[in-house]
Amino acid sequence: MARFHLWLTTLIAVYHLSVVAQLPTWFGVFIPDQVHEAVSILSALVLLFVFQPKDRRFADRALLVSAVAGGGFVVLFHDRVLEYSLFGFMDRAGTVVALLLAVPLLLAARRVAGWALPAIILFFVLMTMFQRFLPGILYGAGFPIDRVLFSMYVGDAGIFGPPLRIAANIVIVYLIFGALMDRAGAGKWFMDLSLALTGWSRGGPAKAAVVASAMFGSISGSPSGNAATTGVFTIPMMKSIGYSATFAAAVEAVASTGGMILPPVMGAIAFLMATWIEVPYTEVVYAAALPAALYFLIVFISVHLQAHKDGVAPLARTELPKLLPVFLRGWHNLIPVGALVYFLIIAALPPGIAGTYACGFVLLSSFLSRDRSRWLTLPNIAKSFHDGVNRWVTIAVITASVGMMIGTLELSGVGIKFSRFVVDLAGGDLLLTMLFVGIASLIVGMGLDATPAYITLATLLAPALIRLGVSQMAAHLFVIYWGLASFYTPPTCIAVFVTSGIAGSKIWATGREAMRLGVAAFIIPFAFVLNPGLLLVGDIGDIARAVTTSVLGATLVAVGVRGYAFGVLPAASRIVVLVASCLLITPGFYAPVAGLALAGAALLHQRVSIHAEKT
Repeated sequence: MARFHLWLTTLIAVYHLSVVAQLPTWFGVFIPDQVHEAVSILSALVLLFVFQPKDRRFADRALLVSAVAGGGFVVLFHDRVLEYSLFGFMDRAGTVVALLLAVPLLLAARRVAGWALPAIILFFVLMTMFQRFLPGILYGAGFPIDRVLFSMYVGDAGIFGPPLRIAANIVIVYLIFGALMDRAGAGKWFMDLSLALTGWSRGGPAKAAVVASAMFGSISGSPSGNAATTGVFTIPMMKSIGYSATFAAAVEAVASTGGMILPPVMGAIAFLMATWIEVPYTEVVYAAALPAALYFLIVFISVHLQAHKDGVAPLARTELPKLLPVFLRGWHNLIPVGALVYFLIIAALPPGIAGTYACGFVLLSSFLSRDRSRWLTLPNIAKSFHDGVNRWVTIAVITASVGMMIGTLELSGVGIKFSRFVVDLAGGDLLLTMLFVGIASLIVGMGLDATPAYITLATLLAPALIRLGVSQMAAHLFVIYWGLASFYTPPTCIAVFVTSGIAGSKIWATGREAMRLGVAAFIIPFAFVLNPGLLLVGDIGDIARAVTTSVLGATLVAVGVRGYAFGVLPAASRIVVLVASCLLITPGFYAPVAGLALAGAALLHQRVSIHAEKT
């Protein structure tokens, strides 16, 4: 069984790399997206039910047969699925096969993520079916089970929607890329190099992880793809110096998501945004630079404070590897990284194709290593495929399951109705409108990749802020920040699904930790809407004041959220510091001064208390 498992994961990896690289088209074979995604999720379910069985083996086999029947229908009878899509409904056979796939998928999600996720999915399914009995914005016509299953099985936002598409075309490629790099020795080399550069400081490797994830995320165009690529290196590195698996996974998810707001590329959002609001591309880059820097400043300081709080000691310089010998030992590992950057930025290839081509450079560069055990011979390649595909199974199951929830939300219309409702509810008040638009952006952005999320939010919600006098630049950046926060905010926190699978942490605990680390995405948009100086708008004095107060405010946000400054902060002091941070990002003169005074008093009191205890 072990050998069969190895052969099967190798076959799955080769299939995905071939399809993503579009090799079948060279031979005149076209594989539709739905067929590819059906093969992909069936592969994951086979690996889950066959090689990760529970006590009830008969039940596992029955679920697998059911899933193969439901997913196999899409593969073998795709023309029928297209007819369903054309006519807008399914016959009895279609309803049955949809149910045969949905049930095993829900139970598979329970196995890999616990009961919470399938419970939420079932809630939205039942809500869609019984809308006519529900009050307020939940009220609707209601839909029979066959129509709900149609939305989940045939619709573009269902099981075979964007989340699974990301898993089947991007995440698996970068997990394989990372596994090949790791087998070639790159993981150990990057860890040694990072320790040589930053190990002398507290939490140094985690800080390096934040920077690396930020830079790569800006060019990758996908938070989940970025998390899969850099996470296979950074998460083990953070765990090795004493951070918990939950914290390490959360740091990677938040940093990878932040790449979407980091100039100059912003995951291609910068180019879309410049076209949408009809401004030069450089203007978008300048406006987005400072808020993005504040976002990562909060994450960076949080990592530092958590290291102090957890007692993660800096490594002694005598224990650190020497920089030059480390670099010379593994310089060849930079070749596939450079190739990936070239394919993504200069050649501008899609992330999946770029990752696939970069895998080839990993194979070739491995033979430059002095350690022959690191050469990627066929046995080592198979082992790498095995590692990468096994990490991907959980991600594939969860993303396909989340698609069922998104399909029901699209059918019921609750998402759009809720967005309109919260905007109207504000009654013209700017602060309330921002709060409601932010919440709506978070909900609408769930399950969407970065680019479609931006397009959807720019169409539906940004105009509400613009009507109240907010600049187009600020309004669009506002919805981007809140919408992308859904990548690490439960329940559809796709980046967290990826990093939790790598770290071996619990998804919900990691999601909660990620929200604390990524609190900047919720606070900074309020700051730059109320204080345009953060977008480099205004005279030099306004900009300088905005930069100064926002940097101080960002630092205090990290202190308040982590609950640590010179020592562990009492609850009352944390509240005072957080209030002070909000005052510091408020426009004007008196509010920031008051915030500075409050923060100074709280931190001085703690400093004096700690000194008194020591003496």
